[in-house]
Amino acid sequence: METVLGFDFGLKRIGVAVGNTLIKQAQPLGIINAATNDAKFAAIGAVITEWQPAMCVIGLPRHPDGAEHEMTVRCRRFANQLHGRFGVATVLVDERYSSAVIRHQRGDLIDAQAAAIILQQYFDEYAQS
Repeated sequence: METVLGFDFGLKRIGVAVGNTLIKQAQPLGIINAATNDAKFAAIGAVITEWQPAMCVIGLPRHPDGAEHEMTVRCRRFANQLHGRFGVATVLVDERYSSAVIRHQRGDLIDAQAAAIILQQYFDEYAQS
C-alpha cells in the first residue's frame, strides 16, 4: 500500500487530497493558502513529510476542447517543481470537468474537494491493477 497525494493547483489556493493504492479512495485533506511561492512549497513540504507519498497527482486544466492555456503551463511547472524539490513522482490528470462536479458549492473547501475528485479520477482511470 502506498500513499498518493492529489493537488488542485491554483494561484491563490492549492487544494490537497490523500488516498492510497490499496483502497483507491480519495478524500479531501486541506487547503494550502500562502502568500508566496516559498511559503506554499514550505507548506507542501510539511504535507509531503507527514504523508510520505509514493506519488503526487496534479490536476491539469485545459479548455473544454482540450487546448492548453496559461494555467496548463503553470500546472506543468508546479508538477516539475514538486518532483524537483521533493523527489516525488508526479502524474498529471485532465481536470476539465472536476470543478463542474462541485461548482454549486462555495468556500475554500471546494479546492480540497476538487483535489479529491482529481485524485479519485486517477484511481478510477489509471490505477486499475
